[in-house]
Amino acid sequence: MALSHAIMTALIEDEMSGYELAKAFDVSLGLFWHASHQQIYQELRKLVARGWLEKEAVAQQGKPDKSVHRLTGAGREALAEWVWGESKVQEAKDDLWVKLYNLSADNVSRLSAEIAMRRKEMMGRLYLYEKIRRRHYDKPEALPLRRKGVYLALIAGIRQGEQFLAWCDEALELLAGVESSVAP
Repeated sequence: MALSHAIMTALIEDEMSGYELAKAFDVSLGLFWHASHQQIYQELRKLVARGWLEKEAVAQQGKPDKSVHRLTGAGREALAEWVWGESKVQEAKDDLWVKLYNLSADNVSRLSAEIAMRRKEMMGRLYLYEKIRRRHYDKPEALPLRRKGVYLALIAGIRQGEQFLAWCDEALELLAGVESSVAP
């Protein structure tokens, strides 16, 4: 998926400024597709140049004008074509997996600490996911169709996070046994 598709998806229902989009991205699509605010602003310019977004200056009281972006008909068509296309699975690129190939008595405590930190971070992410699920998706069967899709993506993130926590627990237990056997 290109960042452009994530941005256009965020603009399906609402027009937003770059700042509003970046903030909304941080707590929605950004949970599954990471992009910096700078990347989002760069992509907005490209989408306007392609004619997939329109940009309009909006005057504000006591503040500089802001530019809001909205999806055009051509943008909706491009997004629809993309949805009908084959999904590409992004293979994980994670230094931790490569580091584990280098597990040794010298680094077992360091790698255990890194796994424990990852576990803690995932717990925080799962807390946020669950908070979102309870606040906005408590009755998924009653959701409008598009929101059911958002719910399904959220649930996928929750399930993946739960699996990762189980892996962390297994890894930490195994490495604790290794650490105790190599301790001086």
